[in-house]
Amino acid sequence: MARRTKKVGTAGRFQSRYGVRTRTRIRYIETQQKARHICSSCGQKTVKRISTGIWKCTKCGNTFAGGAYLPRTEAGQNIEKMLKINA
Repeated sequence: MARRTKKVGTAGRFQSRYGVRTRTRIRYIETQQKARHICSSCGQKTVKRISTGIWKCTKCGNTFAGGAYLPRTEAGQNIEKMLKINA
C-alpha cells in the first residue's frame, strides 16, 4: 500500500483546513516531539515523551521534566550555561 502523506506528514489529518503555514508548523513540531532524544544521564538516544513536559529514558528509566515539545528548551540551556559560569 502506498503512503498517502508523503509531503504533509502528520498534518495530513487536517486535510485542507487551517492553512498551509499552520499545518507546516504542526508538522515541524510533531516530528521533533515524536523523535528519540539523547538522555542526559546515560547518553543513549532513547528519550521519549510520556506526556506534556514529562520525558523518560527507555534504557535507564530516568524520568525528568522538560519542555512541552523538546526535552531541553533554549531557555533551559541558557540557564544551565549561566549556572556553569557562576559556579
